[in-house]
Amino acid sequence: MSAAATAPSFVETISQLPSDSSLRMDNVSWNDYEELLADLGESYSVRVFYDQGRMEIMSPASMHEQPKNVLHDLIVILRDELDIDVESFGSTTYKLEKKAKGAEPDDSFYIRNAAAVIGKDENLDLAFDPPPDLVVEIDRSSSSLNRFPIYAGLCVAELWRVYGRTVRIWLLKHGQYEESTNSLAFPFLTADVLSAFVEKGATQSSKTTAKEFREWLRRNRQS
Repeated sequence: MSAAATAPSFVETISQLPSDSSLRMDNVSWNDYEELLADLGESYSVRVFYDQGRMEIMSPASMHEQPKNVLHDLIVILRDELDIDVESFGSTTYKLEKKAKGAEPDDSFYIRNAAAVIGKDENLDLAFDPPPDLVVEIDRSSSSLNRFPIYAGLCVAELWRVYGRTVRIWLLKHGQYEESTNSLAFPFLTADVLSAFVEKGATQSSKTTAKEFREWLRRNRQS
């Protein structure tokens, strides 16, 4: 779908976008992309991705949130148990004009670079600030694989991709993502362990899942 329309007409189209669906447009200028982001503001729950003129707009389903919430809880526990700074930026818009790329992940975290972004909030600018150390993408109606070049262009070091209740870890190496059994941010943590706790989170309370992960972490973390 070619996008000769202006940002206001984008907003009108987005307002009619069904849940758990996506819309793709070609030939969208960087200015139109930024204007759309400004017009959307906080009014819509859609996520917008931009890659050198190609724009994708996603409307996540409510079921989309459940595995994201489980993983978010696990990272909060990691922060507290390991006594490290972790700054969560959620679905913040990360964009870099010089590479004409922009993304809004399901969730995002600063870990190694946490100190550099404390207090930044909406003033984050990837032209000067570091990219997030970890982003989470939940796949349902569309695959996040086609967004990997965006995250690679933004230099995001680690991606957790969730399909169903399975988590896969991808690490950026030489400008491309390679699948890994272990996390870069938390080397003792594997994709299988993450998948097991996403599965638990789908079948039991968040309190029980958090308790079991905390117990697992105390047995298995590196000193």
